[in-house]
Amino acid sequence: MARSRFWYAQFYKDGRQVRISTGTTVKQKALEFLRKQMGDRDRGFSPLSDVKKIAYADLRAGLLANYTEKGNKSLRTLANGDETICGLPQLDEFFGFDKHNRGPSVVQITTDKAREFVAERQKQGAGNAVINRSLACLRRMLKIAHEDGKLPIMPVIRLLKEPAARKGFVELAEFEELLGLLPTHLRPYITFLYFCGGRSGEAELIEWTQVDLARRLIRLEGDQTKNEDARYVPLPSRLVTMLEEIKPKEGKVFDTTNLRKEWIKACAACGLGTKIEFEDKPYDPHYEGLTLHDFRRSAARNLRLAGVPETVIMKIGGWKTRSVFDRYAIVNTDDVTAAMSQWETVSLKLASKNGETLVRLEESEARK
Repeated sequence: MARSRFWYAQFYKDGRQVRISTGTTVKQKALEFLRKQMGDRDRGFSPLSDVKKIAYADLRAGLLANYTEKGNKSLRTLANGDETICGLPQLDEFFGFDKHNRGPSVVQITTDKAREFVAERQKQGAGNAVINRSLACLRRMLKIAHEDGKLPIMPVIRLLKEPAARKGFVELAEFEELLGLLPTHLRPYITFLYFCGGRSGEAELIEWTQVDLARRLIRLEGDQTKNEDARYVPLPSRLVTMLEEIKPKEGKVFDTTNLRKEWIKACAACGLGTKIEFEDKPYDPHYEGLTLHDFRRSAARNLRLAGVPETVIMKIGGWKTRSVFDRYAIVNTDDVTAAMSQWETVSLKLASKNGETLVRLEESEARK
C-alpha cells in the first residue's frame, strides 16, 4: 500500500490507539496538530476520527433529548408520533434528514453551510425571524454536542437581524368579521385568545376538568404555562355560551383542527393577511399578516382601555414582569389623543373650580 505524503498524529484515548492524518507535510504543523488533539482529549473531547462519525441525526437527537430533560413546552409531538420543535423541520429538509438518511457529518456543518441554509430559505420567501428559529435550533444542537464533549470546536452560527417587535392588534369590528369567516369548531379557541389574552400553546392544553362554567373560570395549571405559574382566567359571557353548547365535555376543550389552513384563508378574505402560493409547493403557502399572538396584544390593550388595573391584566394574561407586559400594552394614536382629551376635560373642571374659589375670595375681601 502506498504511503501517504501527510504526517499522521498518533495518541491514546481511553486505552485505545487513535491515529489521524494531520493533512500536512510540514512536521512542525503536524506536531501542533498532535498537541491540539491531545489537549482536546485531556479536556474530554472526542478525537477527530470519532467526530467525523457524528451525523446531523445525532445532533438532532441530542437537541430533542435536551428539550425533554428540561421539560420545554415547545417540544411538540406530531400525529405520526415524531417529536419536533419550531424551526427544526426546515433544517431536516435542508440537510436531507429522514428515516433513511442520517444527514451529513458534523464536520460538514460549518458556518458557510449555515449561510447556504439562510440563502435557500430567503429564496423560499421566509422572513428573518422565521429563519432565526431554525438557526437557533442548529446553534443549540451544536452547543449541546460541544458541552457533551463530542465536538471540540463549535462553528459560529450567526442569527439574522430581525424586524422590530410586532405591534399589531385587532379592533373589535375586525375580530367580529374574522370570527364569522372561521369554521364553527375554531370559534371558541379564537374567542378565548382574543378576549382572555392567553398563549395559544396554553389554550391547546386546557381540558374540561379545568373549566368551571358556573363561575366563568378556567384554571391553568403550572405545568401548562410558560412561566410555570398556575392562574385563573375569567371567561367572557359569549365564550361561556359557546362552551355550554359543546358536547361531550371530555378531553381537550378547544378543537384546533386545520387551524393554520383556515386561519390563513380567513385572514386573507378579510384583509388581515396575505397568502402567497408557490408553484412548487402549493400545499404550503407563505403567509404574512395577523398572527394568533397579535390577539395577546389586543387583549392587553382592550382590558387596559376598559379600565382594568394593569396588575390584574398581567395576572389574567400570565405576564410575570412589567418589562414584558409593556411590550404588549399597545398604545396607538387614538389612545394618545383620547388621553389628551381626558386631561383637557379634567383641566377645565379644575380651572372652573379655581375660578369659583377666586371669585369667592374677591367677594369676601370686598365685604371687609
